[in-house]
Amino acid sequence: MSIGRNIKKYRKERKLTQKDLSKMANISRSYLADVENERYNPSLIVLNAIAESLNINTSQLLDGVDSKESPQFETPEEAMEFILKQPAIMGFGGFDINTMDDDQILDFANELLRQLKLISYKYKK
Repeated sequence: MSIGRNIKKYRKERKLTQKDLSKMANISRSYLADVENERYNPSLIVLNAIAESLNINTSQLLDGVDSKESPQFETPEEAMEFILKQPAIMGFGGFDINTMDDDQILDFANELLRQLKLISYKYKK
């Protein structure tokens, strides 16, 4: 399923009109219609705004599946191993991996995984 069809599916499940969702996501109704009809691909910022408005994560918009079905890290050890294998992330700073508790490590790694997935859609050919 496409991103546009997924947005439409989740919007209709929540009994929202295009006008309702566009207002919630702070985008125009015509732009939302174009996205739903696959005339445009939304930017990551717009995709995040739509997902937040629908109270779902972006993976659900991209894949059309519940986040529980999407790959996620189950243990802090598995998550930490993934994080440490990302040299650009580790070198970027802004956080201290040594002071994070297990829940923060899992949240961070799962969010990193979701963001990498988002980026992959932008550059798919």
